[in-house]
Amino acid sequence: MTETPILDNHLHLDPVNGRGVAAAAEFADAGGTHLLVLNKPSWSLVDGVGDEAAFRETFEITCDVAAAADDRLPGRAWPVLGVHPALVSRLVDDGHTPADAADLMQAGLDVAAEFVADGPALALKSGRPHYEVPDAVWDASNRVMRHAFELGAQLGCVVQLHTEGGETFEQIAAWAESRGLAREQVVKHYAGGPVEGPVPSVISNREGLVAAAESGDPFLMETDFIDDPERPGAVLGPKTVPSRVRWLREQGHEEAIRTAHVETPARVYGIDTEGTLSDTHRRSA
Repeated sequence: MTETPILDNHLHLDPVNGRGVAAAAEFADAGGTHLLVLNKPSWSLVDGVGDEAAFRETFEITCDVAAAADDRLPGRAWPVLGVHPALVSRLVDDGHTPADAADLMQAGLDVAAEFVADGPALALKSGRPHYEVPDAVWDASNRVMRHAFELGAQLGCVVQLHTEGGETFEQIAAWAESRGLAREQVVKHYAGGPVEGPVPSVISNREGLVAAAESGDPFLMETDFIDDPERPGAVLGPKTVPSRVRWLREQGHEEAIRTAHVETPARVYGIDTEGTLSDTHRRSA
């Protein structure tokens, strides 16, 4: 497929335990061109959990595998780095207070921000638990997320969010704006369709994609592929976004394809998926 760039906005590549760059090659072979590669939780990749060294090693592993993926794609791969919101529960279970856990997670975000400021990473990742937690843990998680917004505003970069499900996140968008980060630079990962507040990154199931396409609003597409050998294909496999783009085209949603893979990436991240694709073709010619 060469009609349009095809971007998976949220995919994990695990060179330690999983397929790593081979999954990116599978995406490319299916017609995909661009990837945003999210780091897996620190405890999935390294021995440490919540210290600066563990975060830094996790981010370096992710940047390295994203660079390797970049070499296998007809377009580009960019790392997106941050702290998984479920870390708060691990830290609390290990004996930390919620406040101490929040401090450690904010320090991890500060490390991720260095990678954005220095150039390898495109954006930050944060959020809050998608499961029920005590009020003190919820409040601490919201503090971490607001810190991510402050960093995003300082860096001029997007913050991708892992949160609970739903359609209304107006308060989160308002928190971002109050800290100087435009709401269109806040991306709701694993959205089930259109949402209020952030820009939705829609998990690539047909129903949600149709709803996003018919809304006429900016949106992105993702698989949340987790690259876990014990759960192959989870959440969705790396071929899914190219496959769903073909399906959307068959359904007559050509304009929505351009929205998700050209216009929204440019508007939200400031990336040129068409230009980077053609630049690569010229280099290989």
